[in-house]
Amino acid sequence: MTHSASSNPGPAPRQDVSQVRTVRVPDDRAGQRLDNFLLGQLKGAPRSLVYKLVRSGQVRVNGGRAKAERKLEAGDEVRIPPVRLSEEGDRPTPPKGLLDALEAAIVFEDARLLALNKPSGLASHGGSGISHGAIESLRALRPNQSLELVHRLDRDTSGLLVVAKKRSALTELQALMREDRDYDGIGIRKRYLALLTGRMPDGVMTVDAPLHVGLRQGGERHVQVNPAGKASLSHFKVLERRGGQSYCEVRIETGRTHQIRVHAQHIGHAIAGDDKYGDAEVNKRLRDQVGLKRMFLHASTLEFSLDNGKTPYLLNAPLAPELIDVLDRLA
Repeated sequence: MTHSASSNPGPAPRQDVSQVRTVRVPDDRAGQRLDNFLLGQLKGAPRSLVYKLVRSGQVRVNGGRAKAERKLEAGDEVRIPPVRLSEEGDRPTPPKGLLDALEAAIVFEDARLLALNKPSGLASHGGSGISHGAIESLRALRPNQSLELVHRLDRDTSGLLVVAKKRSALTELQALMREDRDYDGIGIRKRYLALLTGRMPDGVMTVDAPLHVGLRQGGERHVQVNPAGKASLSHFKVLERRGGQSYCEVRIETGRTHQIRVHAQHIGHAIAGDDKYGDAEVNKRLRDQVGLKRMFLHASTLEFSLDNGKTPYLLNAPLAPELIDVLDRLA
């Protein structure tokens, strides 16, 4: 199947969001979070605006206030206040170079799912000053398809980003991710490739350390190991040592914000090139000596089953060329 950005028929007609609306939740949206439902109703609205509307009580569910994470039920009535959004045509479309790069980065697709080998530096979705995230760009590439993010990757992490083309697939996959286990009792298996600074010990190092997400001044998220945080479990396995650093496979059993990065820092072997949780001196040395200009963290493999365990998926995304070059120079 071939897909061409040039087949874009133009933007869809803009919704009238200037009036108060009451929307009844359809059956196929049962179980969806309120914030995600609103993002679907207010196309183009930044997440920050959606959360502000919910916090201020302007959004009502069945006449009452509700939290952003509330799971909606079929038949719920959601009051959506009037909002001002820029005209669809006023927002810049993603540049053709980005659309072409994303088309080439699709590593798997069937009737239900699309898997992208997301490049480092591209956010999973727009917002906070970012015009074009991966999902907005994919929607521009496929204007006649319904595309929804199943999960997210940090902006500087490359690798597998899964997008649902059908609501049923989105619902089932998000349920699996929430439960951290599939129908055989094993979670969606997530494997990453990472370069950790220093010499890790042989074998598998398991890190069982709860993580708490805090906000710094300006709203930036910062994650720390904290007993009051959420349970988080990561397994680090050294594949080989190069240039005094450790090239590892990382398997995670939970999907917390910045989990691998903070767990790596916690054990004293931060992710190479991580400018938030890493070692600035080591990062500078690796940049100067082997050309590492980004965080060396790549989501390489996702394994799961749909249809109550009857349909297995094994998705792989090859290591980014710039990271292969770094490994070669470290040898």
